[in-house]
Amino acid sequence: MAVNVAFFLLPKSEVVWLSPRNTLRQALERMERHRYSAVPLVDDGGRYAGTLTEGDLLWFIKATPGFTFDRAERILVADVPRRLRNDPVSIYADVRDLIRLAAVQSFVPVVDDRGLFIGIVRRREIIEYCARLLFGEGGAPPAARGPATGEDRDG
Repeated sequence: MAVNVAFFLLPKSEVVWLSPRNTLRQALERMERHRYSAVPLVDDGGRYAGTLTEGDLLWFIKATPGFTFDRAERILVADVPRRLRNDPVSIYADVRDLIRLAAVQSFVPVVDDRGLFIGIVRRREIIEYCARLLFGEGGAPPAARGPATGEDRDG
């Protein structure tokens, strides 16, 4: 069976994302509410603009003398330096490119042929798919199955 990027896609409408024009406080609150350690950034034109991580926020707060949460309402996400680069993949990319990126990113942003953000592929779905291929419907060898552990923090 030939698999393409679209097979794994979580569409933008189901993705928690931020605009670079959101405030640092909005970013903190949204990430906390959804329990994500990283979220994609989408600019006003609908293009993928990077990924914001908890680490980015923590390093920014640490490096900002006199930081207060009142101030967080006036700081834009665009002003927070990002320490890691999450590369996007085209919806038409070879699935090997997707897997290469998923090996080092908890999710891979996906863009269309115009460069517009259309969703993400989470590493978890790729691993679950591979586990089903290797071990059958349950996704893991019977001896390795245990109780469910809840939602994955890395999105």
